[in-house]
Amino acid sequence: MPLKMFHVKRQLLALFMPGFLLGILYVNLEAEQFAAGAGIFSEYFLKQYQQVEILTGEYIWYLLQVRLIPFLVMLGAAFTKFRKGAAVLFLIWTGFSAGLLFSMAVLGMGVKGSILCVIGMLPQFLFYIPAYLIVLWYAYCYPRMQWNVQKSLVSGGMLLIGLILELYVNPVLVGAFLKTL
Repeated sequence: MPLKMFHVKRQLLALFMPGFLLGILYVNLEAEQFAAGAGIFSEYFLKQYQQVEILTGEYIWYLLQVRLIPFLVMLGAAFTKFRKGAAVLFLIWTGFSAGLLFSMAVLGMGVKGSILCVIGMLPQFLFYIPAYLIVLWYAYCYPRMQWNVQKSLVSGGMLLIGLILELYVNPVLVGAFLKTL
């Protein structure tokens, strides 16, 4: 069984990486357009972020939209006959988005941009990634893997912990890093 798990992990990574490389290529081929526009890595935006007070009551609704809805869509797709295709598309799109984001960060800020991206994902993505991997693993490996209550509790709990950390801890970390710029 451990050998099969290793094989599936490699397959999932093999689906993520082409998307990641496409995201990098896209930014590099369209670099002039991105460099000319003001974006989230512009000095103006980063200064605005430092000055804004995050209202947790409003921020939680935003986080629920951008974190919970995609998770529930992927979870729902995992229980259809399109489960494996949905997992493949999700991994490719996630890779593309990550490659795009990191490339734009490096293009806009250099090494500091990549550090900002990593800090922007911590600590919540340490919990989001396992929550999604449980669903993706199920969708990709079905019918060899069956859904159960344990998968529901662990993935839901990981997602909840990630939301709480993104709501309360991440803004402090990002704000502290931005003060060093």
